[in-house]
Amino acid sequence: MSKRVSGRVVGGARVVGVRGVAALVLGASLLLGGCAEGAEILEGGSSASQNSEATVEPSTETIPDQPEPPAAPEQTEQSDQPTQPAEQETPAVPERSLHQQNMLDLLETLAVKGRAPKTGYSRSQFGQRWKDIDRNGCDQRNDVLARDLTNVEAPKGCKVLSGDLDDPYTGRLIHFVRGQKTSQAVQIDHVVALADAWQKGAQQLTPERREQFANDPLNLLAVDGPSNMQKGAGDAATWLPANKSFRCTYVSIQVRVKAEYQLWVTQAEKEAIRRELGRC
Repeated sequence: MSKRVSGRVVGGARVVGVRGVAALVLGASLLLGGCAEGAEILEGGSSASQNSEATVEPSTETIPDQPEPPAAPEQTEQSDQPTQPAEQETPAVPERSLHQQNMLDLLETLAVKGRAPKTGYSRSQFGQRWKDIDRNGCDQRNDVLARDLTNVEAPKGCKVLSGDLDDPYTGRLIHFVRGQKTSQAVQIDHVVALADAWQKGAQQLTPERREQFANDPLNLLAVDGPSNMQKGAGDAATWLPANKSFRCTYVSIQVRVKAEYQLWVTQAEKEAIRRELGRC
């Protein structure tokens, strides 16, 4: 005689009470051992306690894969420090040329004083006019004309009869012709005027040194006659060439000459020279 075993189903598995299992085992023993018929096997569901342990039969039901939750975005670490503004590049300062720097350095070596009285000044204090100090057989006036003019005509060697001057003071082209009424169109200028030099240290020079100063090719230029007359004995603080492109060269010559002969400058003159050197 066969018996039906009842039980609960949990999560797809049949759960049989412990007492039900014992009854099954006992029943099987009685049958095998020839025990009396009619022994009853208790149904697990009628007498099993709610707190009894249960045997879980494995389920063959497949649990579908659950999609993985999306990864949380990485949190950027926030700094407690305030955001610093980006550094701005300082505009580059244009470099000075070597000439500029040399002249500015030389300018700083000149003494700065007030203008001395003109007492005792005369052209004769500067020796022989247009002396041939380089001893080439030609006076300084003709040497400078031959140096500064183009298309020079000097058939007899020294004396320049004609030529063309690209005038540094005005920027104009001047045709020079020697003659009583025409020679003054082109004059020889002392870049550092003799009277200016006298009032700024030349009084203390020896007569020989003053003569050399007056005939030094470094201090002489062939220029437009009217511009030379306009300049007079002016320094850089009171007069500069109308041709602005020549001013750097002009004040550079003045600095070199004054340094060579140990002449001084006034404060206004120094400032004017420095300003023009800054524009070179």
